[in-house]
Amino acid sequence: MNKQNFALGKINFILLAVSAAVVIVGFILMAGDGTTEQTFNPDIFSVRRTKVAPMVCLVGFLSMIFAILYRLKKETTDKSETSAEK
Repeated sequence: MNKQNFALGKINFILLAVSAAVVIVGFILMAGDGTTEQTFNPDIFSVRRTKVAPMVCLVGFLSMIFAILYRLKKETTDKSETSAEK
């Protein structure tokens, strides 16, 4: 079969999927009832919604950057060996 060269490998896509799942979990943690004109909901200021969920989302977005930039070590050594032989 003809192997195509993609910019991202299989591991990169797996890491991106895991990172996206972490971001989705962060947004789910932020979800909840809000305050209306008739009632005040003090839960909008809870630690889960103001500190934990944004940090989970931040970790997810940073891991997405890592997933895009990640490259296996053996791929880089294979390329350097082939260029040294020429």
